[in-house]
Amino acid sequence: MGFMAYLRGFVPWIVAGVVSGFVDWRWGAVAGVVSGLVLLLQDRRRGVDLDALILEASTILYFLVIGGVSISNPDSGLKDHTDVLSFAWLAATAWGSMAIRRPFTLGIAKRQTPREYWDMPEFLQVNNYITSSWGAGFTFIAVALAIGNAVDAPAWVGITAHVIGLAAPIVFTKVYPERVQRRLLAYQGLSSAPR
Repeated sequence: MGFMAYLRGFVPWIVAGVVSGFVDWRWGAVAGVVSGLVLLLQDRRRGVDLDALILEASTILYFLVIGGVSISNPDSGLKDHTDVLSFAWLAATAWGSMAIRRPFTLGIAKRQTPREYWDMPEFLQVNNYITSSWGAGFTFIAVALAIGNAVDAPAWVGITAHVIGLAAPIVFTKVYPERVQRRLLAYQGLSSAPR
């Protein structure tokens, strides 16, 4: 499962972005809500608890809000800032989930980790760090895009911000848990060795 489990949570954002680019932001919001609901319902049918679906629920809420604005006022000035708003929303989701001690990556990690590890302090700590990396990446992108929009920066600035802001947490999400697991296994091996 690995990283694909994390990527799955961002499918509605990707779908909305593509549809918005080809049609307009109203249809992008509708596509975001529909794809988010489909994924949420699939997870619920598989028995995933609602508290493990923080990102999915937040995603649907975002697209409902943006959809409401886009349908009631299609020419709203927000239309030109949905890139910044979407990453600010994702950042708020990451930081907010940590503030309530339910890092959004916890639900994803529980789907790939045996239940006996869930109550270990290390499991929560790893997810706090991973969620922090995503929160930092989303925040970086939102700020970079806001500044880029304000100074009318060339498109490559936004593209670079996306690459850096997403690549860093992707790599961290892949590498950090493996490092912690190796350290834990080494520690368990040392502690169980005969003295």
